[in-house]
Formats: sequence, C-alpha cells, structure tokens
Amino acid sequence: MTSPLSRRAFLGSALSALAVPAWAGAPSVSLRPKARPGDFTRSVATRSPTAPSTKALIAEAKLSGRVGFAVSDAKTGLVLEQGDATLGLPPASVTKAVTALYGLDTLGSNHRFQTRLIATGPISNGILKGDLVLAGGGDPTLDTDRLAEMAADLKKAGLRELRGKFRVWGGAVPFLRAIDETQPEHASYNPSLSGLNLNYNRVHFEWKRSGGKYAITMDARSGKYRPDVTIAQMRIAERAAPVYTYRANGRRDDWTVARSALGNRGARWLPVRQPELYAGEVFATFARSQGITLGTPEVSKSAPSGTALVTHQSAPLSDILREMLRYSTNLTAEMVGLAASAARLGKPVDLRTSAREMTGWAQTSLGMADPRLVDHSGLGDASRLTASSMAGALARAHRAGLLKPLLRDIPLRDARGRTLRDQPVKVVAKTGTLYFVSALAGYMTTPDGAEMAFAIFSASDSLRAKVNSAQDDRPPGAASWNKRAKHLQQALIERWGIVYGG
Repeated sequence: MTSPLSRRAFLGSALSALAVPAWAGAPSVSLRPKARPGDFTRSVATRSPTAPSTKALIAEAKLSGRVGFAVSDAKTGLVLEQGDATLGLPPASVTKAVTALYGLDTLGSNHRFQTRLIATGPISNGILKGDLVLAGGGDPTLDTDRLAEMAADLKKAGLRELRGKFRVWGGAVPFLRAIDETQPEHASYNPSLSGLNLNYNRVHFEWKRSGGKYAITMDARSGKYRPDVTIAQMRIAERAAPVYTYRANGRRDDWTVARSALGNRGARWLPVRQPELYAGEVFATFARSQGITLGTPEVSKSAPSGTALVTHQSAPLSDILREMLRYSTNLTAEMVGLAASAARLGKPVDLRTSAREMTGWAQTSLGMADPRLVDHSGLGDASRLTASSMAGALARAHRAGLLKPLLRDIPLRDARGRTLRDQPVKVVAKTGTLYFVSALAGYMTTPDGAEMAFAIFSASDSLRAKVNSAQDDRPPGAASWNKRAKHLQQALIERWGIVYGG
C-alpha cells in the first residue's frame, strides 16, 4: 500500500540537470509502442554500444508536427537526454498520472468515497415518516451491483415503507453536463459529472433485428444485473446521417439512431446526462424487489441531513487509481481531482477551478514548469505539459515510492505487432491519445537494473486544425499517424536502453 505524498518528499532534493541541445522535430508518442525490426531490437539485449540518434529516429518516423522528450535517472533525477523538452504540448491521458499523484498527496491512498441512504425523519415500526435520500459522495466506481446491495441492506435496516419522498442528491460535486463539450454527443467517454454517478454515467444500448423489426433495450447493466431504465430512451430514425442525435426532454435523455447504421444486431454504451435520476431509478427498482416502494426519484438541491441508514464505501483510492490508470477512465480522473480540490479548498468547486488548483499544486509539489491543465483526465486538448517537467515529476514520485506500482505494463512489440517474449526493456507507463496527439510517460528498467523516468509528447497542430471533434469519424490519416508515433516511442525507449542501460 502506498502512502500519501508529502511536500518534503517532492521538494527535499533538487534535480540535477544535464543540458543537452534541443532540436526541432516531428511528433512521436502514443498508446502502445511498437518494436523496431531487425538488428536494432537485438542490439538492446546484446548491449551494443551503438544506437541511432534521436534526430535520426524522429526524421525516420516522417511525422508532421512537434515532439518533446526527456529521460532521467529515476533514482537521482539526473537528466540523461532531452529534445524540445521545454515545449508545452497536449499530454492527453498522461494527465491522469498527475491526477493520481494529486489525489494521493491530498486524500491519501486509503481514502474511500461514500454513498449513503439518509432518512430525514424517524422510523417507527418499519415506516419512515420523512424522506429517503440517496446521497452521492463522488464515488466514480459505484455500479448497479452495489446499488442492489444497498437496497438489500436497507431492508435489513428495518425499512418497510416510505411515507415521504424519495430524493437523490449529487451536490457533493458541481454538476457538469459533459467533461468536454466539443466531443461527440454520444461519446461514452465524455459523460456528465455529478456527486452521484452510476456505471461511469453510461447506459447500455442494445439492438437486435428479427423479422424486419428491431428490438431495443436501454439498461443499467453491470456484473450481476441489467435492469431496464426509462431515463434514457432510444428511437430508430429513417435517415442516413447523423448516426445519433440527442435531446434533453424533461426527466429523460431522448436519443435517436439512424436505421442504416444498425445492421442485424449490436450494442454500445451511451453517456447519461441526468446521472442523479439515472441512479435513483435503478435503486428504486432494487428497493421494489426488496418489497420497499419508493416512487419516482426527485432531485434534491440541498445537502440532506438526518440518519444514515446504509453507507456504501468504495475501494481504497490506491485501488481506484490503479484501475483508472489501466483503463484510462475519464470520469474516475475527474472525480478524484475534484475530491482532492474540495479537500484542499474546503468546499466543492467546479472543474475549471479544480484544474487550476491542480495546476498550482503541480508547480509547487512536483516542480513542474508552466503547466496548464484544464481538467483532470486529459480529454480537453487545451492542456499543456512539457516533457522535461513530466519526467522530473516522475523521478520525484519514484523517490517517494509512488505511482510506479499503479502503472500498467507497456509491451514492446516486433515489426508485426506481436509482443516480444523476452522483453529487452521493461516499461510501465501511462499512455495518452487524441487525434494527432500521442503521449507516453512512465518508467523503464533495463536488464542490468538501470531505472529511468521518461516522457514523450507529440502533436501536429496543422493536422488537428482540420479535425471536427464533434464528429465520430476518424480523421483521414489519423490511424497511420498514430501507428508511426508508436513506432517512434518504442525506438526512443530502445535507444535509451542501449545508451544509458549501464
């Protein structure tokens, strides 16, 4: 179990810097780095003293745009190599690594989010003469299975009948309709934010065609259960495009889908824009199965006061962060960042204020130079970090014994995309990808035990300027650009293994 970051751990020792000339180059970096073919990969294992220069590798990648990279000794912070390392570039989901450190430092690794069922009046003979409030505490991991458990626990607590109203409250976090309004409306990775979240604020849409007609379901499925919901409804429209449309209709999310896009069967997750009512409807379904009729949920505008009949606690923050870094869940990052800022400022704040607070923390606690973060997930492409600052922050975190155990393995691959059986270099890192933006930051360990912290950021402003982010279609050239960026990532890592492995 990790321990909370301390300011002393970050600021107690200054990083040594080895000045290396920077050069302009093309963009490089991304999801999973690909292994380079032939003798270059083998040279890592045989400890060949030669390796292509970074300038040659960038030129070979044939990417338009900009790239910044830095690699440091993870134990001492000594800068080993860098190029355009002070250039601010979009970090994409690498931002989540900063958010993880922010959450650990502020909240501690054992922090747990709470979701409560609160009675606002007395209970006599199983009858609640008051309201019942499902009150969220910003838990990003609450799912349908947990709501079913809470309904069972409510029955065990002795409640049989509700005389007041059933209310839902998400005010622990200021409501935000979407993390980034420039994204496609139907993007499930861009949900609403609230103090009461369910299933990452996504609803499951499934369709099957039989006899020329479609059967449609909208449900809140998780591991054990898949209750149907009415808060989100779907209608098939006779059109070619767009594929989806959305309209808020009172207490409902109304969706339409183009018939021409469906095929015989399929499914996808859609975002929920009224998360409190969504969670309330699902909970009321499970309460009814326990013999407790709650009625239609109503959104409460004020924080509830009363007796907590049931309290659900999330897993410890360290476990939540490990899953967040593995699956890159945007909602988790935003909830953790918002909770940390609320703890620091003594009150809930909106996303932009929270991002500014984390930006200031990154400067003072991580020693980052000129960070600019607009959210905690990296979804907003206006965020900027430098490779030098990121690599330095990772070195500081390594000396504090944090983050590395939470990052996922990044496999090296051969020319055909197959994972190399005998990894010449072990890499754990956080990836980040937007259209024509690619980032990778983390740690690498060579066969002889040398540990390095690195960051690689790349972006093509000219190509990104042509992207209509509100459309769901992949822009022309984005896939090949990303593939070449991955090759370059791995090539840089391999170079560092050769040159600095000893």
